[in-house]
Amino acid sequence: MAKKVKRKNIRKSKKEKVRVSPFGIYWERGNYLFLIMGFAVIIIGFYIMSIGQWDSVTSLVVSPILLVIGYVLIFPASIFYRKRKQTESSQDDNNGSGES
Repeated sequence: MAKKVKRKNIRKSKKEKVRVSPFGIYWERGNYLFLIMGFAVIIIGFYIMSIGQWDSVTSLVVSPILLVIGYVLIFPASIFYRKRKQTESSQDDNNGSGES
């Protein structure tokens, strides 16, 4: 005699798996502010490069400095910036003072 096998309800198992965006974990208000600030600095850098003559000091010195600051410093800062939580900082203070 054959045994009756219970089947899992496939529809329920698919509904239970909810995908959460990985960016929701990391990105907070400060990260978005850094990102907007980076875009603003880059737009200002390209604007300064476009005004004036091609061999002016602003086109050859100032605007590349602004672009490097935007691309190399501010954009990575927007990605890596993370606010320290109160519990983490208090634990670090206790470990640094030699108390256990």
